[in-house]
Amino acid sequence: MDSENNINELKESVKKFCDDRDWEQFHNPKDLTIGISTEANELLSLFRFKSKENMESMFNNLNKREEIEDETADIFFFLLRFAQMNNIDLSEVLKKKIEKNNEKYSIEKFKGSNKKYSEE
Repeated sequence: MDSENNINELKESVKKFCDDRDWEQFHNPKDLTIGISTEANELLSLFRFKSKENMESMFNNLNKREEIEDETADIFFFLLRFAQMNNIDLSEVLKKKIEKNNEKYSIEKFKGSNKKYSEE
């Protein structure tokens, strides 16, 4: 469960899995980024051309939900590995990015709006 794990433990788990298989030789920033993108597109393909109702039904179907969860885990795996190998503190960079986004997308200006990024 999310509440029972921390990001560093997950990074170490991914590192051990990869080290046990001698995969470091294949895990440079470019290839890991390709992996993130590829897996994200596999997740995207599950939802392509689906209506809101179709998507809701997918989460209620055990087999479809498992496919969604597997692709989500693949993305997370590659992201954790990328961060682990490149000394990125995911918690810290997320906090910083939220701070930047708080300034860029103020609640007063954006809450409930349908503004596009280009309208700033």
